[in-house]
Amino acid sequence: CALPISALEMTMRFAGARHRLIAHNIANISTPDFRPMDVSPTEFQRVLGEAIDKRREAGGPAAPGSGAGAAAGELMMKETRELRRAANGGLELRPSTPSGGILFHDRNNRDTERMLQDLVENATVFRVASDLLKSRYQLTNTAIAERV
Repeated sequence: CALPISALEMTMRFAGARHRLIAHNIANISTPDFRPMDVSPTEFQRVLGEAIDKRREAGGPAAPGSGAGAAAGELMMKETRELRRAANGGLELRPSTPSGGILFHDRNNRDTERMLQDLVENATVFRVASDLLKSRYQLTNTAIAERV
């Protein structure tokens, strides 16, 4: 079953906001007393999955290009400790300090390799979601233009 367009858009919003957070962590990697902050991608995926399931259960006609069995309309994601839906439709992240990492003599808790791994994984999530969204829009444009 294909992901609805709104789920892809929400995934891109999450990945973009998390990317800024990870970049901030990397930029401050040698700042004394700096504590890196992050949010859980697993928690986001769980909340997004629940929102998709809830919208499917509500029924209704599927929006063009939204995926089989997905009702049209906004995804109603529930608020968590780390995620909140902003008034403009975006996501507001409320990060916390991860418990991992090494505490250095400058009281900075950092794990460079883990931060770079998170950066690459997050960029990959954004890229895959944007490629899928692009293909959905191209498919919709092809259908509108009545081309095969």
